[in-house]
Amino acid sequence: MINITQTMLTETINMFVFLALELTVLFLVISYLVGILQEYIPPSKIQAILSGKKGKGYIVAGLLGAITPFCSCSTIPFLKGLLRANAGFGPMMVFLLASPLLNPIIIGLFAVTFGLTVTGFYFIIAMGVSVIAGFGLEKLGFEKYIKPEAKFNQAAPSPQTAATSAEKPACPASCSTKVTPVSKWRKIWLSTWRDFKKVLPYLILGIALGSMIYGFMPTEFVARVASENNPFAIPIAAVIGIPLYIRAEAVIPLSAALAAKGMSLGAVIALIIGSAGASLTEVILLKSIFKNQMIAAFLFVILSMAIGAGTLYQLIF
Repeated sequence: MINITQTMLTETINMFVFLALELTVLFLVISYLVGILQEYIPPSKIQAILSGKKGKGYIVAGLLGAITPFCSCSTIPFLKGLLRANAGFGPMMVFLLASPLLNPIIIGLFAVTFGLTVTGFYFIIAMGVSVIAGFGLEKLGFEKYIKPEAKFNQAAPSPQTAATSAEKPACPASCSTKVTPVSKWRKIWLSTWRDFKKVLPYLILGIALGSMIYGFMPTEFVARVASENNPFAIPIAAVIGIPLYIRAEAVIPLSAALAAKGMSLGAVIALIIGSAGASLTEVILLKSIFKNQMIAAFLFVILSMAIGAGTLYQLIF
C-alpha cells in the first residue's frame, strides 16, 4: 500500500513539474505575441470594424474574437463597449461566443496538449457554430432582448467641461514622448509579465488539480464514468463545465489529466467548451446587458455546441 502511494505521489510531482515548465513557457510566448498584435490592432480598431447597423462581417468578428485573449468574463466589458459603439448585433454575438473559446492561449495549449488534429476540429466547430449562432440570433430578432440601459452612450460633456478643455493649451510637438522600438518591446514584455502574474494562481491550481487527478484518480473510475462506452458522458461533461469557472490555463491541464486517465476526447471537448464558453459569473454579468430570453439563448448555444462537438468528434474519430 505504501509503495502504491509513493508511486502515485511520484507520478503527481513529475506531472506537476512537467506541466508547470511547459505551460509557463507557452503562456509567456503566446501572450507576448498577442501583445505585439495588439500594438497594431488596438481595441478601438476592433470596435470600429464591428460598428454599424449591419456589421462588417461575421467571419471577421469571429477572427477578431480569436486574436483577443479574453476569458468568458473579461469579454463582458468589451461587449458593453461594442454596444455603445453601435456595433451590429449579429457580429457582436459572434464575438461574444468566439472570443473566450478561441483565444490564443486556449488554442496554443490545446495544440500542445492534444495535437493539431483535435485543435483544428475544435477551432472549426467553435468558429462555425459562433458564426451560425450570431447570424441566426440576429435573423430571429433577439436584438430586442438587449436591455435599453445597456445601449446608452456615455454622457456628453457639459458646457463647462467643454470650455475648460478648450482653454487648455495643446501640448507642443516638443513635449511629446517618442516611443523607441526597444521601449515598445519592453512595454509589451512588462504587460505580458503582469498578465502572467495575474493568471499564475489559476495556472498553478489547474496544474495541481490535473497532476493529482493524473496521479491519484483510479483509471477504472474515469473509464467507467466518462469513457466512450457511456452515452451520457458528453452531456454530463458539458453541463458540469458551465458552473465551473475554469480559465483556459487551468482547464487544459485538467482535461489532459482526465484524458490520460481514460476520459474520452469527446467528453473532454464538451467540458472545455462548457467551461471556457460560459460560467455562472459570466451569466450574472450578462444580466446587466440582456433580458432572460437572450441569456437562455446564449446558454442553449454553448450547451448545444459542447454536446454537438463532443458527439461529432466521437463519430468522426
